[in-house]
Amino acid sequence: MPQSPDELRRFLGSVHPYDTLDSDALDVLVPQILTQHVAAGSEIYAHGTPLEGLYLIQSGTVEIRDENGVAVSILGPRNSFGERGLLRDGIAATSARATEDSSLLLLPAYAFRDLIRDHAAARRFFDRSRAARARRPDLAATRVEDLMARAPLTVPPDTTAQEAAARMRAARISSLCVTDQDRLVGILTIRDISGKVVAAAQPYTTPVSRIMTPDPVTLPPSAIGADVLHMMLERRISHVPVTEGGRLVGIVSQTDLTRFQAISSAELVSALARAKTPARMAEITARIPQLLAQMVGSGTRHEVVTRQITDLADTATRRLLALAEAQLGPAPVPYLWLACGSQGRQEQTGISDQDNCLILDDRATDDDLSYFEALATFVCAGLDQAGYVYCPGEMMATNPRWRQRAAVWRQYFSGWITRPSPEAQMLASVMFDLRPIGGTTALFQTLQQETLAAASKNSIFVAHMIANSLKHTPPLGLLRGLATIRSGEHKNTVDLKHNGVVPVVDLARVYALQAQLPEVNTRARLEAARAAGVLSVSGGQDLLDAYDLIAETRLDHQAGRVRQGAKPDNYLAPADLSDFERSHLRDAFVVIKSLQSALGHGRGMLG
Repeated sequence: MPQSPDELRRFLGSVHPYDTLDSDALDVLVPQILTQHVAAGSEIYAHGTPLEGLYLIQSGTVEIRDENGVAVSILGPRNSFGERGLLRDGIAATSARATEDSSLLLLPAYAFRDLIRDHAAARRFFDRSRAARARRPDLAATRVEDLMARAPLTVPPDTTAQEAAARMRAARISSLCVTDQDRLVGILTIRDISGKVVAAAQPYTTPVSRIMTPDPVTLPPSAIGADVLHMMLERRISHVPVTEGGRLVGIVSQTDLTRFQAISSAELVSALARAKTPARMAEITARIPQLLAQMVGSGTRHEVVTRQITDLADTATRRLLALAEAQLGPAPVPYLWLACGSQGRQEQTGISDQDNCLILDDRATDDDLSYFEALATFVCAGLDQAGYVYCPGEMMATNPRWRQRAAVWRQYFSGWITRPSPEAQMLASVMFDLRPIGGTTALFQTLQQETLAAASKNSIFVAHMIANSLKHTPPLGLLRGLATIRSGEHKNTVDLKHNGVVPVVDLARVYALQAQLPEVNTRARLEAARAAGVLSVSGGQDLLDAYDLIAETRLDHQAGRVRQGAKPDNYLAPADLSDFERSHLRDAFVVIKSLQSALGHGRGMLG
């Protein structure tokens, strides 16, 4: 039964992004919408066929399958489908079938293009690519919540001046917030004590209520650095309390602003390169979480953040190698220290263990091996002390297995390729991410070239590597949701590392193997694979966009935990995201699952 324009308007008013359209825009949109009634079991469109337009479910359910017939979603009312193909070339990237009698609204392709062209909210909702982000930290544009010190020290109004001064000295701070039953009533600074108590010869028992600045000006966490700067300059103050809903949540001082401007990867690299002990390195690397939060808060792209954080680990490693040689003497033969894992791929975040190995010149004698054992022990212990904890699986140069002559390494790779056991698959996956850090790089260059050539030509090994790459699956629930961890410490969360980033890392590694690409960084591998034709232009862009969204969501989560005073981790509760954010994150996981499915069915290219 046809619906009246008013009925369509009421329904669209309950669905985003149509609920953002004004009356005039709806007057244009509603007459273009077609109503379709589809019986249970009927095909709506098939993969690879031209799309009539964008579909919106009014009632019923629709099953979405990828090009290999694998179900990726079961959609209910108020869900759209078909936008992915429309935004690419107008050809369906999936297939759709009604699983029960359904009523669908169809917005013709030309009207959909007009909608996203003319309305920013619709464009943001349907465009799954990431928005442009700032490339450098900007104090003026950074949110106050990324600048402030959390849980500021507080005292009640009847605290004596002497006690307040003692507390500030013990905490090495220059101000205290004065609160009365969690309500901010004033702020007390060292200047208040020196000027109003000491200089005025007032007794040290004077209560802070008599010398504090009452009812101080405050800012919310959503304010930006420019607000803080302007307030400090205008009012000639050096501390600004931060409140939310009347509750004190932080404080920003001139010291915080100076620290923000001073902390940078370049400054930390310089400090690490001059460090004389692992203990000093630990003091420097302890600032990495704050650097991460600062860069993420200012909109720095995820691959820039992880590259700069990895540079710090590289610098620490090279400094420890230099300190080791200063203590042990020069190396008896050339050697090369390499990193694998996230450091090898230049993708370290706020939490990283160490994964490394040593390749020794073939001229190394048995006596020489004891030198390199001592060197490995010194460097790995120093990295552990600096915060790069020992690898639980002992994938480190301290393990004799990963501290060998170049000839032995050739035997390792040859054996993994010709006899691809489950252990060989795992080890090859790790070792294909090797990157030289310090020493003689020539020891690895020829080995890498020979290994890539041999591996890509061995179809059985490639098949095993593909199978290994499909073990980590995106956290997709069929009912348009995300599959969360069901029990344990991280119940009701999604692991953004093992079920988000790692599946893309595994795919990129296989593409690099197939095309003999020397790149190690995941994003660089995807771009090179697309250029080499292993990935189609459109499929490669889809995967890049999906990877960018997941990686940035992961860093946003880690930065949020740092701002809360907690250790960064990879476990995100979907409930903490908006419907809009969950929808886009799920779409990114669908893209990854589709690429895994294509690779598993022998089709590396996704059209």
